[in-house]
Amino acid sequence: MIHKIKNIEKAAERIKKAVQNKERIILYGDSDLDGISSVVILEEAIKSSGGHIDSAFFPDREKDGYGINLNGLNMLKDKAPALFITLDLGIGNIEEVKLANKMGFEVIIVDHHETLDGAPEASIIVDPKQKIDDFPFKGMANVGITFKLCKEILGNNMSKKLEDSFLELAALGTIADMVPQIDENQKIIEQGLRSLKDTFRPGLRAFFGIIGQGAIFEGALGKIISALNAAESINFENESYFLLTCPDAKECMRIAQKLIDKNLHKQQTIKSIVEEIKRRVSKKDEGESIIFEGDPSWRLVLAGSVASIISQEYSKPAFIYRKMDKESCGSVRSPKGTNTVDAMKICSDFLLTYGGHAQASGFRIKNENLEEFKKCLNDYFN
Repeated sequence: MIHKIKNIEKAAERIKKAVQNKERIILYGDSDLDGISSVVILEEAIKSSGGHIDSAFFPDREKDGYGINLNGLNMLKDKAPALFITLDLGIGNIEEVKLANKMGFEVIIVDHHETLDGAPEASIIVDPKQKIDDFPFKGMANVGITFKLCKEILGNNMSKKLEDSFLELAALGTIADMVPQIDENQKIIEQGLRSLKDTFRPGLRAFFGIIGQGAIFEGALGKIISALNAAESINFENESYFLLTCPDAKECMRIAQKLIDKNLHKQQTIKSIVEEIKRRVSKKDEGESIIFEGDPSWRLVLAGSVASIISQEYSKPAFIYRKMDKESCGSVRSPKGTNTVDAMKICSDFLLTYGGHAQASGFRIKNENLEEFKKCLNDYFN
């Protein structure tokens, strides 16, 4: 028996109906490469089936944190009624989905993050991590799930060329999201990378023009992924999305070079934050079971990379946050065998929002609760 992800056929049928009826469709994706590549391939699948996208929206993590947020909904409310599809986010947005429903949106959630306390009241939820889903492999990146959704939408109308193009982005998004490279993920990566060297996508060809096509399997792949992940979402628009959907080779070269330069600067900033955290940790009690550090000058978009380095260095869960006026927002990374989402579930009384994967997650908190939250986490991991 072939297992399919729960509701994936239902979501595909609803999207096909929206295309047929010329309904307005909004894609709301996360601002990392997994979310961006999910938006790009779903948009192209919808266009290939005769539809079009009204808006592709990416939240500004610096201003609004992760997920569906109030600013975004207020900017989009005049577009209701519409089919509102979230990609790589949404499963933790119980209140925001309620508000979207009230505004007149019909919400479909396509996500791969762990479900928290109850599910949002979305029209359709596609997430293999739902407890009611018996799809055997739970470790897919969001773009892998979206690729399966695109196959359901297009069926026999998906040409080999289009499938290869989708697989290239699915491979990049899967590697970028650091999900286990096994099972379905391994197949996507192998097929996508095989096709990548002959890609027709101008945005990816631009990187080969700068880095060198022959170097793709000699370390250049990491540079391309890092550059695409260096993009920022400003006013809900994202540079990597523009690059991956841009048809003009010259403009693609300009954006790709800008992202490579931005990534270099980003790496230098990450290095200096890591050094600062090490300096702080060296002055503290070594008995603490977590690394918990924040600063007003640290950018939220860098917190995940910093947390990843610190967690590996100290073999402890690392909670790294940007401290704003009244609230803080952070990213979490932890060693294998730990579950930071479960930890935050136990300590959720102190949090505004949280969510993600066992070893890679995020949170938002009022500053007055920071110390209590830290104490709760130390107790949990002890």
